[in-house]
Amino acid sequence: MKKLLLVFSLPFVVLGFAGCEATNSKPTAPATSAPSSTETVQKSDESSATNTALPDASTTAAAPTEVKVKQPEPSHITVQHCLIGFKGSVPGKPISRTKEEAKELATKLLEELKAGADFDDVIRKNTDDSPPGIYKMANFGISPNASEQVFARGEMVPAFGNTGFPLQVGEYGLAEFDSKKSPYGWHIVKRVE
Repeated sequence: MKKLLLVFSLPFVVLGFAGCEATNSKPTAPATSAPSSTETVQKSDESSATNTALPDASTTAAAPTEVKVKQPEPSHITVQHCLIGFKGSVPGKPISRTKEEAKELATKLLEELKAGADFDDVIRKNTDDSPPGIYKMANFGISPNASEQVFARGEMVPAFGNTGFPLQVGEYGLAEFDSKKSPYGWHIVKRVE
């Protein structure tokens, strides 16, 4: 019986494909390198439980599906954000919108940004923080450089870093309101570096 084994280190992933059997046995040679950025791995939807032989060339295989492989977060990032607060969420700010209105506005603005709207313009018109809202952060275990105005990830509200660090440069994310992780409202976050 023929077997196909794909191995990545960090994280360790073993995938089988249609017509093949996946195995949990240890590889005979170490993996050569870990993926360095987010990669997409394709696997077939066909069940390998009933098909024990490799398909011949005349057989049509099912279309592959994509599986994201989580990659390590960077040590430093620079993000820009637009805070959408609600009445009482930002101390000293006279915000009149309700929590529901804030959520709707944040979701609408994120969709506009993904469609090509100018982030600086969105921030100027909508943020409940100080524009331009650009912050540098050092990840957990990395010393921040105060002279360069780099904040430790743990000094920021948790949702801010939890949203910003997984993003690729140029991507947007939304940190949802949470009384502990994002107490000021919704943060639309863009990674700029």
